[in-house]
Amino acid sequence: MAITESRKSPVGTPDRGASDRVTPERRQAGRWLRQQATRERRLLGFAACFGILAGGLTVAQLVLAAWVISEAIASPAALGELIWPFVGLLALLGARVLATGAQELLAQRASQRLRQAIRGEVLTALETLGPVRAALYHSAELAQRWVEQVEALEGYFARFHVQMRLVMITPLVILAIVVSLDWLAAILLALTAPLIPLFMALVGMGAESLNRDQFQAVLRLSRHFVDRVRAITTLRLFGLGDLATREVTLVADDYRKRSLRTLRLAFLSSAVLEFFASVSIAVVAIYIGFGLLGDIPIGPADELTLFSALVILLLAPEFFQPLRTLSQFYHDRASALAASETLMEILAAADTAPPRHADPVEKPAPRDAADSPTTDELLRLTEVCLSHPERGQVLGPLGLALMEGEVLVISGTSGAGKSTLLQVMAGFVAPDDGIRHIRARLRLAWMDQRPLLMQGSLADNLRITAPEASDADITLALERAGLKTVLAALPQGIDTPLGEGGRGLSGGQAQRLALARVFLSDAALVLLDEPTASLDAETERHLIAGFQWLSTQGRTLVIATHHPALIAMATRHLVLEEGQILPMAVTTATATRQQHEPTGDRA
Repeated sequence: MAITESRKSPVGTPDRGASDRVTPERRQAGRWLRQQATRERRLLGFAACFGILAGGLTVAQLVLAAWVISEAIASPAALGELIWPFVGLLALLGARVLATGAQELLAQRASQRLRQAIRGEVLTALETLGPVRAALYHSAELAQRWVEQVEALEGYFARFHVQMRLVMITPLVILAIVVSLDWLAAILLALTAPLIPLFMALVGMGAESLNRDQFQAVLRLSRHFVDRVRAITTLRLFGLGDLATREVTLVADDYRKRSLRTLRLAFLSSAVLEFFASVSIAVVAIYIGFGLLGDIPIGPADELTLFSALVILLLAPEFFQPLRTLSQFYHDRASALAASETLMEILAAADTAPPRHADPVEKPAPRDAADSPTTDELLRLTEVCLSHPERGQVLGPLGLALMEGEVLVISGTSGAGKSTLLQVMAGFVAPDDGIRHIRARLRLAWMDQRPLLMQGSLADNLRITAPEASDADITLALERAGLKTVLAALPQGIDTPLGEGGRGLSGGQAQRLALARVFLSDAALVLLDEPTASLDAETERHLIAGFQWLSTQGRTLVIATHHPALIAMATRHLVLEEGQILPMAVTTATATRQQHEPTGDRA
């Protein structure tokens, strides 16, 4: 039972030594992030320009402030003449605020656009994978990646990427000014500056590892919690509710500890970087103080003036500020790298998956006229093969031609490939080899023994396939599906709300609701995968009558089943064994159909 497996290892411990190394996946994730940023290079470039402007205004403001202070101290009686310099300081301050605001606004806008584009790519990748291959990922895991991990990229695009462009410009301008005033003070700044990026990189590697572990922990927590919620009825039936609660608590507590560990490292790294920046500024301040007192006999200290000393002291914190800001945003980079690795996994899986809806022009030309689809064929499979990672080849090679208006029944032992064949016909999964031809603009409907019903009313669930259907059409479809008595007993009629998964209906009623949905659709091809399995006799009778009505309307039906009554409906009956079609008699088939079928499909 799954709960035993969770109890054995509620918290995983990843290989910390492996995660601390700079792996090819990590380098690839960094390249991927930079490539994504180039899609909004214009907005990010403007954001960087405003950041440079804000840095220049800051330097100008501090130099002007040093001059005003030095003039006020040197000539206290002339304070009235400094009114315009004060106005200039206020103007520079206002311009700096506007430039900083423009930088943040543009960077956030670029980040929002990039995250929207990446979310769209993830959705496209899932659509490319199709329902079968996408089912290899847990639904909670996909939701967490699509929401939380894409959101984790926000700080990288909005802050770190822009700050990387600004980190050297303002310090170099300040260093040039300080060199012109006092070269020894400039040397002190230049010698202490590398300490900040050095410790930033050392701490950042550990933060990246912790962020990756935290993402894995939240994925485990999401899967664990959703699985327990889905199985809550079974767990309570066997008296395992308290055990499941304790397991969720353990996994949640593990996630809490990992989150606190990440926050602890972030606060510790910020404290370390602030310490070294403060020490560097203090060294410069001590030099300035002793230089003004005349206690330093070497170097240019004796040439210091009040103005030059104030300029150096005021610019020293701003010299380190871009590096300190970058160090704060380095955790955004660590989170983005950890998130991008998992996102790239889905994108890479979609890139390697065969296209499910390939353009017929891109497919290899048929070898002869007999392999070409005819005008009365809805679908043709030619030498189709499909493999699953853990099971090997599960289907094919086989060929199949599906004609208009026929009822094709496919039977076989469990695991013979019936459901897989229907999935290939529906386009849910692309074959590894062979060709799937389908008529242009062909609409199809799918129904199996576990219909997808969403939270909402009966009408909401039926309008999924027919958004324009009237209340009268919906009522007629429900009555035709054998739900007239059930509908009459509902106080709100077709507006009666249902829970997620059709909660509120029995299994047979849910099947008949799915059948009513097929009635409302205009699909010419209806694929039915074991539609009457595990149902009572009355529900089977209603469903079979509905299938017969669909057949009389000219719909083409493909049914995977063992049920004798459904097999009796067949105009053609195929048996699968180990993914291949066995030769057997066709129940009812015209000579025209036999003429167009591939040789492997005929009896």
